[in-house]
Amino acid sequence: MRFTSFKAVPLLLVLVLAFLQYHLWFESGGIIDMIRTKKELALQMKENDKLKKRNDDVMQEVHQLQTSKDAIESRARDELGMVKKDETYYQVVQ
Repeated sequence: MRFTSFKAVPLLLVLVLAFLQYHLWFESGGIIDMIRTKKELALQMKENDKLKKRNDDVMQEVHQLQTSKDAIESRARDELGMVKKDETYYQVVQ
């Protein structure tokens, strides 16, 4: 009788180990979920860096427009087609 119980202990331990491994790898919050989350985090950080650079560029442009009359004039000429008083505008069509 005792000999049979000694054979059951390793089998029981293997079953418990398999059960725990399944939960460790495949359940919500397990290793596979963690790997997926790390990939998503890396992608989001990359996107955040790109957007931060864009925001910095826009803030620099805003600062230039607030402090420099040349920047305002250049933007008015390029984007709005404005000219100064007593200035002649020539448009070359090709």
